[in-house]
Amino acid sequence: ARFLSFSVLPPRMGIARDSRHKRRLTGGKRQFYRKKRRHEMGRQAAMTKLGPKRIHLVRVRGGHFKRRALRLETGNFSWGSEAISRRTRILNVTYNSSNNELVRTNTLVKNAIVQIDANPFRQYFLHHYGVELGKTSSKPVTKDDKKAPSKEKKAEPAKKEAKKADTKTPSKKEEKADTKTKEEEVVFSEAVKAKHARRLGGYKIEQNLADQYAAGRLYACISSRPGQSGRCDGYILEGKELEFYMKKMEKKKTAKKQ
Repeated sequence: ARFLSFSVLPPRMGIARDSRHKRRLTGGKRQFYRKKRRHEMGRQAAMTKLGPKRIHLVRVRGGHFKRRALRLETGNFSWGSEAISRRTRILNVTYNSSNNELVRTNTLVKNAIVQIDANPFRQYFLHHYGVELGKTSSKPVTKDDKKAPSKEKKAEPAKKEAKKADTKTPSKKEEKADTKTKEEEVVFSEAVKAKHARRLGGYKIEQNLADQYAAGRLYACISSRPGQSGRCDGYILEGKELEFYMKKMEKKKTAKKQ
């Protein structure tokens, strides 16, 4: 009785990748000359999200396995003009030409534009060229710090001493950070500095990239397929491609404001 009840149930439709169910170019219907086949089977999209690494193995045709990434937070990204690649964190999804919903939900798919952590590439540039990218942003802060105490001294010396005692802890941290950067600069010998100068020559980073290094975030494009390979690898956007995507993102921002 159980066998009969199961046999009466309708067949499951499932996801198929065949083209027999589609109409011809002229609009005419095609005849059904055979049923669906297992090799035409499709599966649900992985819809990989940002988060701690989580990968499922899916057995496929021929006994092989696909690595279905459900969550990822890191990937190998290459810097094309420097011919290097570094493993770095993926911060968020900023643009997707196919669907805005994939941006809102931070879904990682191929050709999505993401923001990545710039620190690994900044460290490479420092050791290879002896130049710290995005360092200019710290200069105006030191000038303001020097001006502030001079005004306070004229007004109330007793109260300001107490305030200075409270604000000594962050200033010490800043001093430690400054000493660290000085130590890093001192580490390079004269021979290494000469090597850095030879490598630099007349090399200049484009302004868009320099601004991103100052912010600590780089725009990158995903070139792998996270739902198939279980990896989220890509490349940093540069040149005309970077300009193109920045214009697209600016258009979206202006449209939201209106």
